Amino acid sequence: MRAIELILDEARWAPSGDNTQPWRFEVLDDTRAIIHGFDTRHECVYDLDGHASQLAHGILLETLSIAATKHGCRTEIRHLDELEDGLHQRYEITLIRSDAVTPSPLADYIRVRSVQRRPMKTQPLSPDSVKALEEAAHPLHVQWFATAAERWKIARLNFSNAEVRLTIKEAYEVHRRVIEWGTRFSEDRIPEAAVGIDPLTARLMKWVMGSWSRVEFFNTWLAGTLAPRLQLDLLPGFMCGAHACLNADGPTDTIERRVAAGRAIARFWLTCAQRGLQLQPEMTPLIFARYVRKNRVFTSNTAANELAQRNHKALANSCQIDAERAVWLCRVGLGAQPKSRSLRKSLAELMQRHG
Repeated sequence: MRAIELILDEARWAPSGDNTQPWRFEVLDDTRAIIHGFDTRHECVYDLDGHASQLAHGILLETLSIAATKHGCRTEIRHLDELEDGLHQRYEITLIRSDAVTPSPLADYIRVRSVQRRPMKTQPLSPDSVKALEEAAHPLHVQWFATAAERWKIARLNFSNAEVRLTIKEAYEVHRRVIEWGTRFSEDRIPEAAVGIDPLTARLMKWVMGSWSRVEFFNTWLAGTLAPRLQLDLLPGFMCGAHACLNADGPTDTIERRVAAGRAIARFWLTCAQRGLQLQPEMTPLIFARYVRKNRVFTSNTAANELAQRNHKALANSCQIDAERAVWLCRVGLGAQPKSRSLRKSLAELMQRHG
């Protein structure tokens, strides 16, 4: 493989929401490529206006730049244009060889980085790790929730947001598509074993999610959301070293600002992996809060819309998170490397023919 293909082969390990991998690669020559970035706003309630996918584009571009250092290259990245009413972004990548470039210490963790959805240790992060993560996130500012009381507040917020997530048909359609049942690894979805629930709950969830009518029945009469919300949100939300909210100086109201934020997120996440810390994104509180702020109805479920309104107030009043500036929320901590994870599509599957 040429260097540019080896670099793209590393970059494809960048994380994306529900492992959607909203990008394709077009190699122009030995030093140039086009990244075609797409979004899932029409298929995914969590991708409001394509913002989540655009953050992922930034994570991909930063991962690519870090991977390039292993080959003695720096990158120039240019946002070319928007196509299809903003659904399709194009980024031109140029590799520039330089003797001054040394391999990034984060490059070896590109394939190691993963999501840990199960409980972590509550041991506080070391001062050195906190400093390293704050430096990696620059120019974003890290707001920490590390005490037991603070972790409990975020855990309760996630627990409440999960009630919205698990009771609306719009999210059900997403969950049904993105979970690959009965597997430990998946190239284009989330494998069952990585979801973070016990085998009995997984079997029940698989059956219930076979139809929306079953979901409604369980939620209405059998407290169907309780077990997954406890296992996926409340317990893990408390069992961690800290929650981190990455904040921008102001609203991330342009694609360029969201891509830049994604690049900072990539450095933060890779630094966690470098320092032996596990991480799980916790984006639904910010996503649903943005729907509320924009006065956008995201579901036909009236009760869920009302709960989202209350959660938006809790985000600001109880957790002191400024939803206008908050870019990314996650939990981090020491713990075992996940035994199950999402993989990625092969480079060949992600390549787009030039011309």
